[in-house]
Amino acid sequence: MDKRFWLAVLAYLVPSFPLGYLWHLTVFADRYHQLAMYREQVIIPMGLASMLTQAVLYAWAYPRLFGHLKDWKAGALGFGVFFGLLAWSFVVLPVAAKYRMTSVTDFVVLETGFTLLQYLVVAPCVALAYRTVHAGAGLPTARAAAAG
Repeated sequence: MDKRFWLAVLAYLVPSFPLGYLWHLTVFADRYHQLAMYREQVIIPMGLASMLTQAVLYAWAYPRLFGHLKDWKAGALGFGVFFGLLAWSFVVLPVAAKYRMTSVTDFVVLETGFTLLQYLVVAPCVALAYRTVHAGAGLPTARAAAAG
């Protein structure tokens, strides 16, 4: 695991934790409270552990799935769409289907908004962590990151 791997871990973790905290526990805290589905005292270390696990797996997967793309922006788009949809399918749909809440629609709107925002922020950060300069051409590319 090289420097780019650890930069990608940080590129996911550093924005995800404050975004999640602000979104769920500050900005929209009243709306989530009205859904009557969350515990009174959330267990922040468990949320952080979840994000750390995601960060490590995403940092490992990025060069294998998107490292062949020559443009880091294409890698960011692919990462954001692929993993954003995957996260949405893991978090939003099954929670809305299984948990008691006062409004499934409000939950889906809130969590879909959060997922969109999170992946709009973290996808370019992770892609940039793997951005390198292609030897000889001086052009930014993610290809070298996949090989490295």
